[in-house]
Amino acid sequence: VQLQASGGGLVQAGGSLRLSCVASGRTFNNYAMGWFRQAPGKDREFVAAISRSGGTTTYADSVKGRFTISRDNAKNTVYLQMNSLKPEDTDVYYCAADRISLQPSTTPGRYGDWGQGTLVTVSS
Repeated sequence: VQLQASGGGLVQAGGSLRLSCVASGRTFNNYAMGWFRQAPGKDREFVAAISRSGGTTTYADSVKGRFTISRDNAKNTVYLQMNSLKPEDTDVYYCAADRISLQPSTTPGRYGDWGQGTLVTVSS
């Protein structure tokens, strides 16, 4: 599946952004979806994931209560609503698709397809 992420930008601390990731090429609801982030020189970090139906979600502790992942299978799109943003949320954010796992996974290696990344910058 091909993934196209968008919605990144520059925002002040305490602000909000919504990332979107549109999938094409395969049946979208056959994939669990995840969001990860990565800073230069660092490992890719799990942010949030959602099951194929959208009924199950999981979050990194660092974003729990501030970020919400959701999906619209009719639009082949997964979203990441980010509220109360902090400077430490500054990163390139990637969406990813997992064809194998029955439950949303926190492990990057479970995801076979990745989008190109969208940069989120939070100023203090």
